Amino acid sequence: MSKKNIVSVLKILFFLAIGIFFIWIFLRKLSPEQKHEIWESFGRANYSWVALSVLIGILSHVVRAFRWKILIEPMGYTPKNSNTFFAVMIGYLANMALPRLGEVTRCGILNKYEKIPINKSIGTVIVERSIDMVVFILLFTINLLMFFNKLGKYVDEKVYRPLSEKMNFSEEASLFLYIFLVILLLMVGLFYLFRKRIIHLKVYQKAREVLVGLWHGLWAVTKIKKPFMFIFQSLFIWVLYFLMIYVCFFSLPETSHLGVGAALSMLIFGSIGIMVVQGGIGIYPAIIAETLVLYNITNTTGYALGWLTWSAQTLMIVIAGFASLILLPILNKKTYAKA
Repeated sequence: MSKKNIVSVLKILFFLAIGIFFIWIFLRKLSPEQKHEIWESFGRANYSWVALSVLIGILSHVVRAFRWKILIEPMGYTPKNSNTFFAVMIGYLANMALPRLGEVTRCGILNKYEKIPINKSIGTVIVERSIDMVVFILLFTINLLMFFNKLGKYVDEKVYRPLSEKMNFSEEASLFLYIFLVILLLMVGLFYLFRKRIIHLKVYQKAREVLVGLWHGLWAVTKIKKPFMFIFQSLFIWVLYFLMIYVCFFSLPETSHLGVGAALSMLIFGSIGIMVVQGGIGIYPAIIAETLVLYNITNTTGYALGWLTWSAQTLMIVIAGFASLILLPILNKKTYAKA
């Protein structure tokens, strides 16, 4: 096994270990009776709602593929809808293994089957991520304002306080910060002095090529031919994410009465869990359990629902991802044969 493969395996094991750690942290606080309640919840769950959640999730990524195509078209490329969707799903499947691997993977697929340069398409992916973050922040703000009484205490204890404690730099940390700034200034000065030599280095030229490609991708957003469709799809993706969670409420009798507020809270805080730990394994169900306590749902029921929701999302990526891996070469082979 090569050194690169060993590093990849270690990264996968690292994130898996983090997930197992969060599972252990949550379960160790539960009594045997509470653990039994969780297993009972899985047994009596109505999995037809979970299956519907999977279908909604796949639809959300169909919309995402269409939106990505809108970003790519201003650069002079028109990839097939099927290839764009397959690339998106294979990218998400790759992300389950290693963080950010999916972004490069899906751009690589379009490079192979649509001849779109990776350094250009990667810029459109960055735009996508930026737009998603803007929508997320907007939803987070709306959720906080609408349900301030319920969520204010949660956000204060779980988000603001930990962050504020981390931001209280000690004198030693401040010293390291000053040293870092001095080193940064020295590096900038050295680059200016030796810039004529540096610009002829292959590393510099390669980095410049990548940055130029990224700029083309970012600039593409200003030339979108269907701006209103792009905005609609950006919002609709999050509506579908919301529905993925909402329909899972009906899978358990104890959560079937929950409404829009609880689903929106789950979407926001669950997304934070997925951002913190790769794929949200382990931490996502724990966050959902804590969030639903605000809506008078017991920890055990919330934890069970968290696992059902997380399983639906993960199952959707696995099914669609592997299906895309199989169909991508088959359908493109047929296309080339006809040509």
